[in-house]
Amino acid sequence: MRSVPTSGTRPDDARRHNRTALLRRLHVEGPCTRATLASELGLNRSTIKAVVDGLAESGVVTEAVPAQRTGAGRPSLLVLPEAHAAVVLAVDVRVDQVAMAMVGIGGQILGRHSWNLHRTTRLPGEVITHIAESAQLLRDELGVREQGVGVSVPGVVRRADGLVHEAPNLGWREVALGARLAAVLGSPTTVGNDGDLGALAEHVRGAARDASDLLYLSADVGVGGGVIVGGVPLRGSGGYVGEIGHMIVRPGGRACFCGEHGCWETEVGEPALCRALGLPEDTPRGVLVAELRDLEAHPGRLDLLAGVGEWLVTGLVTAVNMLAPELVVFGDLFAALPTALVDTIRDELHRRSLVSRAAGRTRIAVSPLGRDGKLVGAAELAFEPVLGAM
Repeated sequence: MRSVPTSGTRPDDARRHNRTALLRRLHVEGPCTRATLASELGLNRSTIKAVVDGLAESGVVTEAVPAQRTGAGRPSLLVLPEAHAAVVLAVDVRVDQVAMAMVGIGGQILGRHSWNLHRTTRLPGEVITHIAESAQLLRDELGVREQGVGVSVPGVVRRADGLVHEAPNLGWREVALGARLAAVLGSPTTVGNDGDLGALAEHVRGAARDASDLLYLSADVGVGGGVIVGGVPLRGSGGYVGEIGHMIVRPGGRACFCGEHGCWETEVGEPALCRALGLPEDTPRGVLVAELRDLEAHPGRLDLLAGVGEWLVTGLVTAVNMLAPELVVFGDLFAALPTALVDTIRDELHRRSLVSRAAGRTRIAVSPLGRDGKLVGAAELAFEPVLGAM
């Protein structure tokens, strides 16, 4: 990432560009020295000095001696982002829960709040009111005010204005979520599909930091996906990419919330995992995860998930042949699948996918972000315009 302005660029534009590039580097990669910033951003030392000094005077960054010193002589100071200098509100709306967090520059979670959703509390108005009340509680508790809001939703979202066309598992249709939240929160609000934001989180802070082409796949009540191509999120003309769970893999199969039959999520989503383990489909999430983890220590029971594994491979072969990702990341419930099953899926994918064989071998990784993945993605979505405006 080189930040040298092109010929003819106005000085103010060049300074703004360099400032944004430096902040983005610190936000994503963390503290480093001025020399490292100069090298990575392709700027000379005097330019770096001017940018860092300006940000320090504004209280956006500070400089400190590294906690661990190496070698003799005076150590170089580290440039650190001040977490409270830029704060966003991240919201992750799930089928069973809403999680919120105030996140500072650098990705530091300053405070969080969550609550469970039930059938009677999933109405859009109820969720919006609770988000507004919880946001005010976080503001008062932390003494901060967010500069932007990012929201993750398990549904088809129009990125331009945050209109949720349909979120089948929530029972939402044509909900102007972005506009309504912006009105009650008083902050710029951007809404994205949960799979899309899960991919963004993995690319910025998770298992795919070094991958340019990524397919993120997560299982909750439904199945969502997100795609990164050439380091850039694949969002489509209206921001509608991500409904991979509604790829039909079994014509005439089980009825899906979307109105179709045989969607991928009906064969590999949370209810399918419960059925495979002999559990009721409404088994609490914690119990299901514990059962999946238990299989790790009892490989003789892995046959219980053979059917789910087969359907996972079936869908993945199609997705990989179409998108040719170098890396597939499993998130949410898929991250709890036994290692032996993930290894089998990886081998079968390579055997059955023409593209995987041609590319050498498609890698599969498990998300390290846990249940916070979509929350992290929502924060990064909110930070995109905030960093550019600082």
